[in-house]
Amino acid sequence: QVQLVESGGGLVQAGGSLRLSCAASGLTFSSAAMGWFRQAPGKQREWVALISAGGRTLYSAFVKGRFTISRDNDENTVYLQMSTLKPEDTAHYYCAANTANTWETASYDHWGQGTQVTGSS
Repeated sequence: QVQLVESGGGLVQAGGSLRLSCAASGLTFSSAAMGWFRQAPGKQREWVALISAGGRTLYSAFVKGRFTISRDNDENTVYLQMSTLKPEDTAHYYCAANTANTWETASYDHWGQGTQVTGSS
């Protein structure tokens, strides 16, 4: 059974930084693409950052240059380093796994419970 457990969320002032972690189990982590998604109240879930099994990364326009996704295949963990946080980054952040290792966000087939990030102005 695949399990993804996020941690690291919290309240942070605008301009601050936060690092999210996602510990994965029950899958061949090194072969899976991983991603971070978020959902703000009243809005649809959107993708934030993706990392392929080989370590290539892709960022949404609204976080590019501020957030960095990385992975540690020895620890089966994916990270999201968030910098220069804005109030509009406030959302529930989810980690997801894509065992097909594609760039298609619709292919993410395993999800964590998420962690809340709140940016204060």
